[in-house]
Order: sequence, then C-alpha cells, then structure tokens
Amino acid sequence: MPDLYHKPIYILGAGGIGTVVAWSLSRKGYSVILVDRNSTKVAEGMKNGVKVDNHGTQWIPLITFDAWDPPMESIVLLCTKTYDNSAILARLPDNTFLIPIQNGFDLELERRDHAGECIASFVSECQRDRPVTRISRPGKLYVGQRRSIITHDERNNLESLAAALNEAGLFTVEMVQDIRPYKATKLMYNAAISPLAAIAGVDNGELLTNQLAKKLFFGLLSENYAILHHAKIPLARIGPFHPDCVSLILRYPALATFFTIFFLSSLRGTYCSMAPDIAIGSHRTEIEAYNGYLIRLAGDFPCPLNRAVLALIEKVSQEGLQPQREYLHYLAENLPAGVLQ
Repeated sequence: MPDLYHKPIYILGAGGIGTVVAWSLSRKGYSVILVDRNSTKVAEGMKNGVKVDNHGTQWIPLITFDAWDPPMESIVLLCTKTYDNSAILARLPDNTFLIPIQNGFDLELERRDHAGECIASFVSECQRDRPVTRISRPGKLYVGQRRSIITHDERNNLESLAAALNEAGLFTVEMVQDIRPYKATKLMYNAAISPLAAIAGVDNGELLTNQLAKKLFFGLLSENYAILHHAKIPLARIGPFHPDCVSLILRYPALATFFTIFFLSSLRGTYCSMAPDIAIGSHRTEIEAYNGYLIRLAGDFPCPLNRAVLALIEKVSQEGLQPQREYLHYLAENLPAGVLQ
C-alpha cells in the first residue's frame, strides 16, 4: 500500500479546499489532521466536527499552526494561501511528501521541486470561524506530476490520493500526466476574476452582468492569455473551452457576449478567495502570486491591465481601504488609451 494510507496526512489550511479534502480523505479511512492559524475555527472543529453542507460531518483532529510540529517523512497537503508558504516551508523537513493544492505561483514553493500538485476547478466556500463548507460550484480536482521524472512511490502516492478523493464523491478527480498546463490555465482565469471581483466587492458572476466589469474582465483574460502564449507556456482545457478557443472568442465582442451564457452559470453566486483579505482590510493578498507573477513572466511584453490591477490592489490593501464598485471606473480611467476596446 502507498505511504499515503499508512501515515497521518497533515492538511494545512482549513479553508474551502482544505476542509473539503480533509473531509473526503477522512471519509475513506485515511488518518487526517487539519492545521489552521485560526484558533476559533480549530476549537469549533474539535467540538462540532468538520462539515460539508448536505453531506454530513467527519470527526477530524484539528490543531493550530503554532502547535504543529511536522514529523520526519510526513505527508503534507498545502491548502493555504501562497503568502503563508514561507512560514510553513521553513518548518517542513526535506523529506516531506508535499502536495500543494493552491492557486498562483510562489517562487519559494517552486524551488522546493516537489513531485506533484493539484488544481481545483470547483469552488468550496468555508465559513470564517468554523470548519463548515459548501461546494458552490461543481468541477474537478486535477492531480498530476510537476516534474518530468518522479519515483514509483511518488507516483503511487499521487494516484492513491486521486483515487481516495474521487471515491469520496464530492467532486470528480482527474489524474493528468503534467499538472503545469492546468495550473497555468487556472492562473489565466484567476488573475482576471479575483482582483476585479475582490476590489469591487462583488460576486464573480457580476463580472459578466456589469458592462464595465465585463469589459475589464475580458480585457484581463485576453492579456493573461497573450502573456502565457508569448512565454510559450503550455495550457490545458479547464471548463467548456480550451484557452486557445477562449482567446479566439474574445477577439469578437458579439461572439464573446453570446458565449457569456456558458460562463455566467459557473460564476454566479461564487466569491474569489482574495475577497475576504480585502474586505477585512488585510495588508496581505495573493495578488503577487497571480498578477505579479504574470507581470514578471511578461518581461518587456506589454501588460498594462495587469500592472494597473496590481498597483490598485496593493494601494487598497496597504491603506486598509474597503472594496467598492467605483474602483472599476478608476481602473478604466487610468489605463493607457486604446487598452480597452
């Protein structure tokens, strides 16, 4: 049997993804320990269990990050936001079997050269102070290797994880040969959705019903695709269309408006993970791991929308300002002429 079944699995981050993954693995008989910074959420989970709406409760041990002491040869699923990675990676022994389930690109994590990663296309929204979550948008969890050569044991662990999560039945799991094209495609979407929805304080669906928001959203999608294509980053299909097809659709405004119907149902009623950070006046967001990464990847390639979004999110978060729709007008008015067609 793979090590994954015989050793405790530490899941770092009792948010939407961490909670639903912990629930699923516990249901299939794996030994799971949830770790989170929020002591209130930890206490609630120990008292009332970990819950997924309409699917019941699993009794899973929870500990605070301060109390977590990872053993040698541990198995860790990293489900935190990228800005917490540094403190976590500093604690991990070198022989930890690490599987990130994150969005965005963190350079420190990339240097670790772990065997595999997961990318989620479903949305799971967890309550702030309780390990209680609901899946607000169905989708898949993609599981795959992130380097060309992995060992037999590493492959077995990834396959074991994929099988257990798939059997739990909360979402579909797809095992892929190379996770990197899926991660790049998810970034293309997240770096368009998250900053706009978070800065305006709206749900993701409003990006397709508000005319200015839609223009900015489509503009960012096109720019993100152009950056990744220019950098020769392979992309994979997540959702109904491959990114190449999405880029083609966006070149024709009437066609893009027609295809809005395919995207609206999957975005309406969902919120981006960056929104809570801005809403509470946090000085930390994942903007550097999203749009900041794309800007660095672009180099001299033009990316005015990404630069404008990055600057605005940094200003709002550093000054502790509240989200508001007016920021969409601020963005549009401060872009170079001709950027928004």
